[in-house]
Amino acid sequence: MRYLTDRKRAEGLGSAKSGTEHHWHMTLSSAALLVLIPLFVFTFGPALGGSYEEILAYYARPFPAIVAALTLAVGFKHFADGAQIMIEDYVHGIAGKITLIVVRVLSYGAAGVGIFAIARLAL
Repeated sequence: MRYLTDRKRAEGLGSAKSGTEHHWHMTLSSAALLVLIPLFVFTFGPALGGSYEEILAYYARPFPAIVAALTLAVGFKHFADGAQIMIEDYVHGIAGKITLIVVRVLSYGAAGVGIFAIARLAL
C-alpha cells in the first residue's frame, strides 16, 4: 500500500497550458455581454409586440440588427465555453468527448441560425 501526497500523485501530469487563455476568453466575453445585454434589451423592447412589417422595418435599421447579431454571437460563444468547463469537470471518457462535440455543434448552430435570421430580417 502506497501513501502518496496529493503533490506526488499530480507530479508529472503537467498542465493543459490553456487555462489562462480560456479564462481570458471567458472574462472578455462576459465583459462584452455586460454591455451587449442591456443594449439588446433596450433595442429589442420597442419592437416587442409589433407586427411582422414593423419588425422588418425596425431591423432594417443597422444598429438594432448589429446589436442583436453581436449579442447572439458572443452569448452562444460564452455559453459554449462555460459548458465546456462543466463537461470537462463532470463527464469523463468518451462520453465527455462526445458531449463536448455535441454542445459545441449545437451552440454554434444556434448562433448561426440566429444570425442568419437577423440577416434575413435586415436585408
